[in-house]
Formats: sequence, C-alpha cells, structure tokens
Amino acid sequence: MKKPPEEENDFLSDLGSFQPLSAEYLLERGYCCGNGCKHCPYEYKGVPSPQREQLLKKRKEREDEKEDKR
Repeated sequence: MKKPPEEENDFLSDLGSFQPLSAEYLLERGYCCGNGCKHCPYEYKGVPSPQREQLLKKRKEREDEKEDKR
C-alpha cells in the first residue's frame, strides 16, 4: 500500500484551505477513490452518476477555457 501523501509533490498549492492531491500522486495510487478529486487521472470512474457526469463536464469547461486563452 502506498504511503499517505506527505511530500511536496503530492500536494498542489491552493488559495483556499484545501490541499488538492496532484495527478501524479493519484496516478501512482492506482485507482479512483470516488471522491471527485479535481486532478483525478481516472476520469472519475469511482464516482457515481450523476456526479461523475457533472465533474467531467466541469473539467471539459476548464480545459476549453484554457484553450480559449491561448
């Protein structure tokens, strides 16, 4: 079992009180936990519907915004 996140690369800086896990850490963990992590590399496979679809839609909107800014 992987050690709990503790290294600098396991967390991302956030402006709020949350410390989101990095996609690198989540990928190394090996599965989707189902909590809807913002950087989930598993397309939210463990998140039940309809929340999964909402999260995927939000991710797509964020990606489209980044593309529009370029």
